[in-house]
Amino acid sequence: MPRRRRLRKVVAPPIFSGYKPYGTNCESDETIELLYEEYEALKLADYDHMNHQDASELMGVSRPTFARIYKSARIKIARALVEAKVIRMVYGNAWMDKKWFICNDCHSRFTIPKSVSKKSCPICGSENKETLKNQNN
Repeated sequence: MPRRRRLRKVVAPPIFSGYKPYGTNCESDETIELLYEEYEALKLADYDHMNHQDASELMGVSRPTFARIYKSARIKIARALVEAKVIRMVYGNAWMDKKWFICNDCHSRFTIPKSVSKKSCPICGSENKETLKNQNN
């Protein structure tokens, strides 16, 4: 029986729910599912220019585990680009370090500091928000 997977820390959720190739006829039902932890690994290594050791510590996993997550993400992105597949974000095996919300009016994603008494969307001021699903907080 395999070991139970440790949850991977994600600092902030992606600001999108997926990507579609432009200029192609995406009639295929197959989509590429990119996990939140794969997105986080790509963001830390390629966007934030962190080395694998520092990024793995931030995510709460070993460096070899981080390398496997990162490799999986790159393979999925490459496949989606080459085969013109839709990329869909999937929660996966992650946990958020803060409670995140989605505004139902402007669709922004945000967290509210404990020191703030007004619990509305910081972008549009709407009270019409919901908690991002699958959070462990």
